[in-house]
Amino acid sequence: MKSLLEAGVHFGHQTRRWNPKMRRYIYTQRNGIHIIDLQQTVQKLEEALAFVRETVAQGETILFVGTKRQAQEIVEQEATRCGMPYVNTRWLGGTLTNFQTIQSRIDYLVRLEDARARGEFARLTKKEAARLEDKIAKLNRHLAGIKEMTRLPAALYVIDPGREYIAVAEARRVGIPIVAMVDTNCDPDLIDYPIPANDDAVRAIKLITSLVADAVLEGLAEREARAKVEMEAGEEELAALRETGFVFSPDEEGAVQEPAPEEG
Repeated sequence: MKSLLEAGVHFGHQTRRWNPKMRRYIYTQRNGIHIIDLQQTVQKLEEALAFVRETVAQGETILFVGTKRQAQEIVEQEATRCGMPYVNTRWLGGTLTNFQTIQSRIDYLVRLEDARARGEFARLTKKEAARLEDKIAKLNRHLAGIKEMTRLPAALYVIDPGREYIAVAEARRVGIPIVAMVDTNCDPDLIDYPIPANDDAVRAIKLITSLVADAVLEGLAEREARAKVEMEAGEEELAALRETGFVFSPDEEGAVQEPAPEEG
């Protein structure tokens, strides 16, 4: 609670700019500014982090989204820290609803970068090489954060869903759950896991986003632990089969055959 207060998470927007649907998350108003109920923020934050942790533990990815100026660097840093994809410049329409087209642009970018790495640009005219360099820079500006995203994410983490309304609409259209920082001017009904919070202050954005990234890292650790348990369980099952006299067929990998019956 103290860290939330120090980061200014409780400061909402001016009372005249509020969304009435946020009423249940507002504690009071002070000098024309709505004050968010931090007790509810803590509760909703815990629910959101638990969802993120379990989603990642199940082998899924979370797409971080925040394109406003004060969120861009934080989104890139925290998403990179936990190994998740991110969008921190302009949201490209169709990123979720037309993913195949976005994937084809990513593939094109990768091919261009591979060609440059192999020295193929050296055989081009300076004008043509410069044109392709500009193309790489432009594509990277919008696609660098999702270059490794080979399938749709299992969830979105969004900073300011009002600003990122296209991303929110696409996620809802394809049934992808949304975790988001919701300020007093937002519609929380559009968000599956709303976190009532100041989505304009850098310190508030940094605090909440770092906690989400921490939850991702915890989920990754849990994923590894579960995989280890499953592997050990498989080895124990195999050992138990061998003790019963079952043997593996040399003709078919993975097949199990019973031993021949004893004579007499």
